Amino acid sequence: MTSEAVRRVQSGSSWEESFGFARAVAAGDRVLVAGTTSFKGPVLYGEGDPYEQARVAFSNALEALGEFGLGPESVIRTRMYLTHARDVEEVGRAHREFFESVRPVTTMVVVSGFVDPRLLVEVELEAFDTRPEEDEAAIWAAAAAALDGTEEPEQS
Repeated sequence: MTSEAVRRVQSGSSWEESFGFARAVAAGDRVLVAGTTSFKGPVLYGEGDPYEQARVAFSNALEALGEFGLGPESVIRTRMYLTHARDVEEVGRAHREFFESVRPVTTMVVVSGFVDPRLLVEVELEAFDTRPEEDEAAIWAAAAAALDGTEEPEQS
């Protein structure tokens, strides 16, 4: 694949820089969002609250997906990692609030811990971009034009 066929988005997380990964990667019609937590910058939201951590983590992951012009309706797979089985219902409730109408395939796994011991939840998303390629090219061209201050030529 050429570099144009694979696009990457960074969220600014210090872990992305120190570990060398992207928050989200689009390759063809697939977009993968890396493990995402409830950190926003250096601040952990929902400390001790699995529902709030899941809610913020899904919101953060969807924000990364939004960089590709996609939203919850494009999500086809979710993964949720929890440190405690007792939190299954609360994390599932947050998942349902975002994806009840979408119904992606889902995996929920209990793990022994995360890099930061205050974390209770981490989520991943996989999305499918159903827009025609021409539309996608136009979106990227418009985004590039907006960044450099030029306008798109009118199409006939």
